[in-house]
Amino acid sequence: MIVVTGATGNIGRPLTRALAEAGEQVTAVSRHAAEVPAGVRHVVADLADPTSLDPALAGAKALFLLLSGDLHAIGANPADVLGRAAANGVRRVVLLSTLGVVTRPFGRTRIAMRALEDALRESGLDWSILRPGGFASNALWWAEQVRTRRLVAAPFGDVGVPVVDPADIAGVAAACLLDDRHTGGVFELTGPEVISPRGQAAAIAEAIGAPVRFHELTRDEAKAGMTTMMPGELADDTLDILGSPTPEEVRVSPDVRTVLGRAPRTFADWAARHAAAFR
Repeated sequence: MIVVTGATGNIGRPLTRALAEAGEQVTAVSRHAAEVPAGVRHVVADLADPTSLDPALAGAKALFLLLSGDLHAIGANPADVLGRAAANGVRRVVLLSTLGVVTRPFGRTRIAMRALEDALRESGLDWSILRPGGFASNALWWAEQVRTRRLVAAPFGDVGVPVVDPADIAGVAAACLLDDRHTGGVFELTGPEVISPRGQAAAIAEAIGAPVRFHELTRDEAKAGMTTMMPGELADDTLDILGSPTPEEVRVSPDVRTVLGRAPRTFADWAARHAAAFR
């Protein structure tokens, strides 16, 4: 049995499906009731209460750990989840971390994530760590404005990073859960090319077969919109990355190809598969 947390999200859904198609018994964990692929068991649990995971973890051999927002809060101790996994007989954990633990290590959430990485290394469990950069799926923030106004409004229009397709993260996660060769690996996951917001808008336009205008926001305008969805500190942190990525944040990593034996998918590939969200 393999347990997938965050099973209803952009990574968890394709990961759950891939494991089920590989013939594995899978338990999908989410905070709320949800539909899952046929043959997959679903358990409602909240990672902020690690004991609530016990019904999902009992008898499991491996765990994909994706932290909920609550586990990034001050006072949270996500290492408790590792303790519950070990107590229930889990032997392998694949942790979704972030590239920021090496590129911007002093932010509060990255300090906490690095501590969780260290706790996993010291846990006695088999482990793999995934460190993605920006997600292609973040473009879904623009879906409504594309549908209603054929517009993408974003800051730093010509500054790009190699965003990664969540389906590729899921593919690497599945490989790490199923193949001992990846045990002890730390994988930096990016797309195959640097692409700017203006370039993403053009790819979305191509995918939906309609023109999409690009409007460049100022940093203050962007922050005002972002703070309706996240704390101001996190908005500033995100804008720092988008506006002034470090050399490490624009580097195209070979790790998707190393694990999956193929190049990572492009943003255009992602946009074509998700065109319905923008029409």
